[in-house]
Amino acid sequence: MSAASCRRSEDQFRCSICLDVFTDPVSTPCGHNFCKDCINEHWNSNVQYLCPMCKETFYTRPKLHINTFISEMVSHSSSEQQAAKPEVPCDVCTGTKLKALKSCLVCLTSYCKTHLEPHLTMSGLKRHQLMDPVENLEDRMCMKHDKPLELFCKTDQTCVCTLCTYSNHKTHDVVPLKEEYEGKKAELGKTEAEIQEMIQKRRLKIEEIKHSVDLSKEAADREKAEGVQVFTALKESVERSLNEFIETIKEKQRTTEKQAEDFIKELEQEISELKKRSSEVVKLSHSEDHLHLLQNFLSLKAAPPTKDWTEVSVRPSSYEGTVVKAVAQLEEMLSKQMKKLFEAELKRVQQYAVDVTLDPDTAHPNLILSADEKQVNYGDVKKNLPDNPERFTRYAIVLGKQSLSSGRFYFEVQVKEKTLWTLGVARESIDRKGDITLSPQDGFWTIILRNGNKYSACNNYPAYLSLKSPPQKVGVFVDYEEGLVSFYDVDAAALIYSFTGCSFTEKLYPFFSPEPNDDGKNSAPLIICPVNQ
Repeated sequence: MSAASCRRSEDQFRCSICLDVFTDPVSTPCGHNFCKDCINEHWNSNVQYLCPMCKETFYTRPKLHINTFISEMVSHSSSEQQAAKPEVPCDVCTGTKLKALKSCLVCLTSYCKTHLEPHLTMSGLKRHQLMDPVENLEDRMCMKHDKPLELFCKTDQTCVCTLCTYSNHKTHDVVPLKEEYEGKKAELGKTEAEIQEMIQKRRLKIEEIKHSVDLSKEAADREKAEGVQVFTALKESVERSLNEFIETIKEKQRTTEKQAEDFIKELEQEISELKKRSSEVVKLSHSEDHLHLLQNFLSLKAAPPTKDWTEVSVRPSSYEGTVVKAVAQLEEMLSKQMKKLFEAELKRVQQYAVDVTLDPDTAHPNLILSADEKQVNYGDVKKNLPDNPERFTRYAIVLGKQSLSSGRFYFEVQVKEKTLWTLGVARESIDRKGDITLSPQDGFWTIILRNGNKYSACNNYPAYLSLKSPPQKVGVFVDYEEGLVSFYDVDAAALIYSFTGCSFTEKLYPFFSPEPNDDGKNSAPLIICPVNQ
């Protein structure tokens, strides 16, 4: 970097009070920057707290914030200035070669002060073109015409000599090297700004990931505390269950932290690569060597390939069902405690309540939907409806309008006075026209009631459920990332059944089937209810 470039870099980072390069730069609320000691001393010696730049008055002494960006840029600029540019040796010296003072584009030789003398005194050599010393002088000459590369062909994007404009580049758009140099240098400045913005975005993403880990740890701590309270009461008889519970929570936390560590490591690697490219771009943009900048411009103009982090995040692990699964094995000993646990869990999942409405475009022609699209029952008369692709035409099914492709989802349905019903969620691509099997393998996660008292979960193999009392209202909870679908007896605050370890790859929709009327025994509708937390 030349002395002039160094001065320009310093001028961008000078304190307006001491007129020197920033030391511990801080920002005032009005957005101006000063050395920390300078602004403090300025305010200590004045009655009012004024900004030295814009004269804005602060009625209380403002809190100063360290400007990390300027600190890094000052440090970066200082490092560049301290990095000595490689010296070009004199080509004429024998033995110990002295530092070259000038290079001759005619002789293609670099000269120290002593050997340069003839070029300054002899009339024949005075006409030679001299420049600041550079290496590889032959690269600055046109290989075809043996003339200096003084022009830039914008048509072919290459450096040419004056004679080239009369031959291969005769009709091309040719400009002086300096003109093209200035344009490319400005583009490099823009590239540098873009890289800095990319670095900043990745730093923010790191903070976002760290925050997600903190939230996950808080959730894990809360869950562990509750579990310890439950299992401590069981003493030695439940020690093994307690250890298994804590290990499950820890493993989920380890998984979250490991994912976060991997993301952070990848982000920091990208930041390192971007910083490296930034350093190269800054170094090139400060170069006074026209040819060198133009020859290296294309390789440094674009930022290095990086990952799109916009949608990347670390979600806190879901712990719904963890305590329940462990304590269920000790049901007889924990009946009262289980009641408390289920109530707490139901409150947790109810916070993910969604206002679900029925989608008439999917409803079987025999189904009757209420005007507010919150109730559905079976009608004996089949309506004449368009056979659109979304509509179920073989079974009395209707889906909700709302879908889920990430996160958590909860809704409640009144099933009171019904002897038959099917509830749950289904993936978007299920068959809506032919025979279907209610199983996760075919895209359905449902529970059913048959004959008024026979409940079962429609797993790949039917799981018959033994319930203490018929539920009047059923809650359905889905955790997409966790692969969990749970059903609750809302009034009893009890878990009915959970599908765990599911793998969701597409949108999920609420699934409803009021089933046929069964000679009037099952005429009551399914009703989507508001969630009372």
